[in-house]
Amino acid sequence: MLRSWLGSGILRSLRVQRLNPLLPLARNARFSTAPNRYLQPPGSSADRVPLRKQLKQEAKALRSHKKQRKEDEEASRQEWELTVGLEIHAQLDTEAKLFSRAATSTSDVPNYNVALFDLAFPGSQPEFQIATLLPALRAAISLNCEIQPVSRFDRKHYFYQDQPAGYQITQYYEPFARNGYVDLFGYDGIAPEDGDRVRIDIKQLQLEQDTAKSQEYPPSTQLLDFNRVSHPLIEIITMPQIHTPATAAACVRKLQAIVQSCGAVTTGMEMGGLRVDVNVSVRRRDEAAGKHQYNGISGLGQRTEIKNLSSFKAVEDAIIAEKNRQIAVLESGGVVEGETRGWTIGSTETRRLRGKEGEVDYRYMPDPDIPPLVIGQDLLSSLNSTLPISPDSLITLLVGEEHRLSIDDAKPLIDLDNGARLEYYHDVVDALRILQEDQDARTRAGLGRVAGNWVLHELGGLLTKTEREWDAEIVPAESLAHLIDQLQRKRITGPTAKQVLATIFDGDRRSVSEILEEENLLLRPLSREEYVALAESVIALNPQMIEQIRSKNHLGKLGWFVGQMMRAGEKGRVEALKAEEILRELILGSGAV
Repeated sequence: MLRSWLGSGILRSLRVQRLNPLLPLARNARFSTAPNRYLQPPGSSADRVPLRKQLKQEAKALRSHKKQRKEDEEASRQEWELTVGLEIHAQLDTEAKLFSRAATSTSDVPNYNVALFDLAFPGSQPEFQIATLLPALRAAISLNCEIQPVSRFDRKHYFYQDQPAGYQITQYYEPFARNGYVDLFGYDGIAPEDGDRVRIDIKQLQLEQDTAKSQEYPPSTQLLDFNRVSHPLIEIITMPQIHTPATAAACVRKLQAIVQSCGAVTTGMEMGGLRVDVNVSVRRRDEAAGKHQYNGISGLGQRTEIKNLSSFKAVEDAIIAEKNRQIAVLESGGVVEGETRGWTIGSTETRRLRGKEGEVDYRYMPDPDIPPLVIGQDLLSSLNSTLPISPDSLITLLVGEEHRLSIDDAKPLIDLDNGARLEYYHDVVDALRILQEDQDARTRAGLGRVAGNWVLHELGGLLTKTEREWDAEIVPAESLAHLIDQLQRKRITGPTAKQVLATIFDGDRRSVSEILEEENLLLRPLSREEYVALAESVIALNPQMIEQIRSKNHLGKLGWFVGQMMRAGEKGRVEALKAEEILRELILGSGAV
């Protein structure tokens, strides 16, 4: 009897049931009302559930349980309001450090570009490098800030091995720029619940020096590279006006795009040139104004700071994790502590680094060794007149009448490859417009959209497929423009154009004209009689599909027939539009496309 029960899988079912308490959720009513079904003899197969089906029921129950838990958590979250403020540290694009003449290159041998002041040698004095102010001012103007005619430097005291003086020189009380703002739109990736547009106010921009770069070697060794000490930074401090994690990440992304477009910074987050601290707090939506205050806004919950986030995803994920942690603490009757916390990529929780009572911890004081910074109006006027176009203005230009791109195409053109892809696109459009000077105004008006499609999707697709980095010389802009010109003039078909693009992409250095002529790829149009004969041949092979098109109006199947005609015909000679026109005439009795 025991052997037959083992063979029937009943004991295996019992084992699964004992190990997984969620299994009862998966039973339907017929089984849940039969508690003794496992004790029936093996012959009662109608009352047994096969192991495979049982495991499927178990998995379904587990998914349902997780979904319900997620819905319950989300309902709980609706009771709480999240508030986020950002502190963004960006390395300025300068040759010298902020308070010494040492070079800012961080790619040299460790501790090579270091002045005595960078190491806090006794008796060394700071020497403010005026050139470092120019990129900082470009960033401030681009962020709509009010430039202060007089600003001053302060000492921010804390002890850590990456800061040799025991304090960091920054601008806390009297920064060089205040009261700016950044506008975020739907195409920037803000959360849907935030609407189509969000304006985030910027409290201030301040100059400050960077710290040394630390390299840990567990268990107890830590090496310091002082090449980075005193590299000039700007710190961008936003007001706590962000209420969704996605919008916080979008704000960082937008701020990076702005300071990059105006030539203020070296690199973005992906290369370590920009780091973010986020301040997070929560409070019940229906609760009276709280007692805490941050950047002049009162009634907020107790905030915590998450330090040194190095990617847009890390910003969003860390905010979500900290929001959930604070809510769980408050719902359990606990108190959120003001502290500094850390985040590790791939984690689901933030971790405590140290306690923090407030700005008083740093014992800010005016730096007695650095004179006030005076900024003249003539300098601001000169910088204003030489600033490049802003990302938002570029979007407006690209989607306007001159280029007619979609938002989905315009945004990547601006964001990709630090502007190199956009510059390449403009080169293609300029060359194409010269080649198409003899065409009518309507054709010329659509050239920007056509060029955008080839730059982003056709050429971009080849880059993605081969995992190659962007290089404008892979397919010279003039070559792509010539290829598009041949396609626009209907001298080649679309598939032929893609074939030639791939040929050039793979390293063929012949001109487009040489490739087309030597490979016999120029279009030799078919006559009407040839189109009809080709269409009739593919129609005769598929009578059932023809009947579906005629009786059920399945016009989508016409595209399949067009493809069959292009495969059956001589390569590069069948034009899709003409093929569809003939098919419609033969199948539907209409020549309208």
